[in-house]
Amino acid sequence: MPPTRPDLAPDSSLEREEMEAMQREIGDAAVFDDEFAFDPSTLGDPLATAAGGAEPPIVVGVDQSFLRDEDGEFDRALSAVVAMRGGEVIERVHAVTPLEIPYIPGLLAFREGGPILEALEVLSVDPDLALFDGSGRIHFRQAGIATHVGVVRDLPSIGVAKSLLCGTPRESTENLPAGTRVPIEADSSVDAPDGDLIGYAVQTRQYESPDRYINPLYVSPGHRVGPETAADVALALASSYKLPEPVRLADNYAETAKQEIGD
Repeated sequence: MPPTRPDLAPDSSLEREEMEAMQREIGDAAVFDDEFAFDPSTLGDPLATAAGGAEPPIVVGVDQSFLRDEDGEFDRALSAVVAMRGGEVIERVHAVTPLEIPYIPGLLAFREGGPILEALEVLSVDPDLALFDGSGRIHFRQAGIATHVGVVRDLPSIGVAKSLLCGTPRESTENLPAGTRVPIEADSSVDAPDGDLIGYAVQTRQYESPDRYINPLYVSPGHRVGPETAADVALALASSYKLPEPVRLADNYAETAKQEIGD
């Protein structure tokens, strides 16, 4: 399936001001409400979907790794996509493109979006939902990598980040019980009205010991998904590990593909 908005595809040749202007356009084009054709409550229970006579949705996890040149410098980005249906892996693909700009907070898609779009292009199945290792609406211009790629492909998407890029939690996020979610509000660092709900800190797993704890994930809508559903999906798909299973498997596959290439 070709991109719906190729005019908004990440372009690393743009000046920083042009990149930020494009992100504002993407944020305006994004839909931060549920707009997809399956019941997200069945994602954590594939048998419920089968019992209803419907085919389970295809959910993909997306993660990135990096390759070094002969001098030991990172020169290529590798994007791994793992497609799952009913809890089973049905396809794995990856793509590699040159790294053309350094890491700049808030401009991740312009550094790593190219291989993601290429990998999605070679995927033989059409995903119903994508989970990204990165931010969605929890972003300075409401256009993290999950939003950027989601809008370009018009693909329902969710950002699952390990750290908080911007915004303010409404309460403490330390040592939360498993299953807890804490709203993340827009503040002066976000191009949105102060107090707008832009995502959740989601505690998918937690130690039982009081001496150590697992940090939450920062889950936000990318495109065509609302914040509550994004949090629901992250919890439903993180059955045994902190990360939702599609993202965890994409992370593992990124490392496997990297080793096969010979980094």
